[in-house]
Amino acid sequence: MNVITSRGLRRAASLLALLLASAASHAVTVGELIRHIDDLWRGDTSQALMTMTVKTQRYERTMTMESWSRGKAYSLVVIREPVKDRGIATLKVEDNIWNYLPKINRVTKVPSSMMSGSWMGSHFTNDDLVKDSSFEADYDSTLSFEGERDGKAVYEITSIAKPDAAIVWGKVVTLIDQKSLAPIESRYYDEQGKLIRTMTFDQFKPIGKRVVPMRMRLQPMDKPDESTVIVYDDIQFGVPLEASFFSLQSLQQRR
Repeated sequence: MNVITSRGLRRAASLLALLLASAASHAVTVGELIRHIDDLWRGDTSQALMTMTVKTQRYERTMTMESWSRGKAYSLVVIREPVKDRGIATLKVEDNIWNYLPKINRVTKVPSSMMSGSWMGSHFTNDDLVKDSSFEADYDSTLSFEGERDGKAVYEITSIAKPDAAIVWGKVVTLIDQKSLAPIESRYYDEQGKLIRTMTFDQFKPIGKRVVPMRMRLQPMDKPDESTVIVYDDIQFGVPLEASFFSLQSLQQRR
């Protein structure tokens, strides 16, 4: 009969404590997760080529776009195709957002009340395209689940809108792959807690030190036959971009 000595118990307890401390030191915090998601498609600077396909009950259309960003304060999205929409652009500088219509050479400022409005007839909002809202700044986030779902280790982050935040959604629930820290799904709820839309992510690609979903599909819950899909044809981080690049004066030059 084996007898476990007090010395052996102390050694086992010490080893367990060491293992737990090591695991805790490598555990990802909620703050780190939301900052990672906030910056995943931005980085310090970024440049991307994208294809957007919009499907509604009345029509289906495809647009190609080019976008640039510099931190959270600056972003620019310009339509390249189709020809009839070429040069239409949305610019964000700090807290100000403008749309540019090249056919009439007109720049209009987007009021905060229009941030939830559709961007170019898609299911994405103006806020989505310029990434004006931020999980870190505008939501209180908690880890609502950690473990396996459908055979995959995931984190679930529930983000509740801060009372004074001027944002579109009352709650966002995001599912994140534990291994790559890439988002898998985001569910968006209104202030009454009703699920309004679901965003799914796939076609994951390692770029530098991050894994980026190169395709996202937005599904409105009240229109199951409709959707908007964005595919990143290319995205680069750390490109040289000064703040002066994002100006009304230079907006027409990006056509």
